[in-house]
Amino acid sequence: MKRLLLTVAALAPSIALADGDATKGEIVFKKCSACHNIDKTDNKIGPHLVGILGRKVAAIDGFPNYSDALKAAGAGGKVWDEASLAAWVTEPKKLYPGTRMVFTGLKKPEDVQDLIAYIKAQPAQ
Repeated sequence: MKRLLLTVAALAPSIALADGDATKGEIVFKKCSACHNIDKTDNKIGPHLVGILGRKVAAIDGFPNYSDALKAAGAGGKVWDEASLAAWVTEPKKLYPGTRMVFTGLKKPEDVQDLIAYIKAQPAQ
């Protein structure tokens, strides 16, 4: 838990300083789109991401493939916010060890910021 807080704390200032570019974030999201929808509530290999900001972790009813780590985080009240989502897309296995997501993470901070901007720009439906 301490490691998680340090990771989030380290990422949060860079997010606060730069809003990111949603147009560029749409391009970055292509790395996610093979497994996730952001414009409709249909699940793919991964759960849909419609309205993810402010949503409890592992909260999509009927999605069968959440890892135990994500289920525990959700049961513990964890919610996806900009900082946790930034930490997740940077190093998912570090944020929630045991995750089933095979994505290794975005390496460029500007890609993370642009992706978050794109996600924020999407309607929550």
